[in-house]
Amino acid sequence: MSTTLLPRPAARTGDDRRDANAAAVLRTVLDHGPVARSRVSALTGLSASAVSRQVVDLVRLGVLRERPELAAARAGGALGRPQLPVAVDTDRLAVAGLHLGVPYTTFALLDLRGRVLHRQEISNRGRTGFAVLRPLLERLPRLLTAVRGGRTVVGLGAVTGGTVDPERGLTLRHGPLGWTDLPLRDLLADATGLPVQVDNHARALTLAEILFGHPAARRSMVHLFVGHVVDAALAVAGTVHLGPPSAAGDLGHLPVAGPPGQPVPGGDARCHCGRPGCLSTAASDTTLFEAAAAEGITPGPDRARLVDAVRRGDPRADRLVRARAGTIGRALALLADVVNPDLLVLTETFAVLDPRYLDVVRAEFARHSHLHRSADLLIAQTRGADALAVAAGAPVLGELYARPFRTLAAAPAP
Repeated sequence: MSTTLLPRPAARTGDDRRDANAAAVLRTVLDHGPVARSRVSALTGLSASAVSRQVVDLVRLGVLRERPELAAARAGGALGRPQLPVAVDTDRLAVAGLHLGVPYTTFALLDLRGRVLHRQEISNRGRTGFAVLRPLLERLPRLLTAVRGGRTVVGLGAVTGGTVDPERGLTLRHGPLGWTDLPLRDLLADATGLPVQVDNHARALTLAEILFGHPAARRSMVHLFVGHVVDAALAVAGTVHLGPPSAAGDLGHLPVAGPPGQPVPGGDARCHCGRPGCLSTAASDTTLFEAAAAEGITPGPDRARLVDAVRRGDPRADRLVRARAGTIGRALALLADVVNPDLLVLTETFAVLDPRYLDVVRAEFARHSHLHRSADLLIAQTRGADALAVAAGAPVLGELYARPFRTLAAAPAP
């Protein structure tokens, strides 16, 4: 966990100040817990009485819990409220999440530390448009009942690729799924009765990194997501940038180029914008899996079969994956030169599965970064198969940690 100290809270009044103070306490316990109230006071700059009030309320609501057994162990049996450690309660509350992808949807349940309690992949069976959502809307209430395990589910997060407006709850554009101005938040809220937060999946992965990941993420970071959709997210000082109209990170149309004399695999494929040479086609899973099928590496465009071919050491599969890794590395070099972040995080199947392919991305990044940034700032996301599940719940967890009382007031009763 990060050891970054939280800034002293700005002067506020009424409910805003109460939520800001609670957020400061909660975030400090997330980072340092189990931690004594006196230490929370020192870290946040809040008075001991203010910390005590927030802790009492957060314990009552199921967000924090006291750990007297730790106080006894640390203090030789001497107990006292200022020294009584508190920790994030991971047993009473949970958040649900949906990652709506092209081949499948991931349904998940997470605890308040972003740990996956349940993950389930549901095939979209090649559907597009509203046909993707219809069976999910019917199935979600039963799924939530089946997996909650006695916990109170305080909200549902829903993330996907393309342009998503989290304030209005709309998926403005998702080309591969055929969505335009889809009222995703309202559809899911009506189906489940839960408060729903929607967002782009790259921004959600970035938020998860800020909440639970690498300490440098809170200073500044760029996250690149490479799947059937290619997009990115930018965060500075712990805030994920949206941009008007919630379109920051749309770099799918970044033109790509290969090394001199070496064409980029998929670089001549025509993007949905009508032009060839866009990153969204050259680096996408769709292009990669189709290339593998065209070369006879797999019987059809299929992620699992290509992964198997790579693991078996098929040189043709290795060549395709390395070529895409090079394309990604060059794109990241340009992105890093423009933004100059403290951290670059990549979510891409093969860089996560095998460090050899992350090394290819890093080598190409180092060769093409004009700022000569160290490739060490580039990491692959560390959650493996759980990455999209964590991203799915991140919008609700982000709201909970930023505005705990307001978020829990909107949650359904246990």
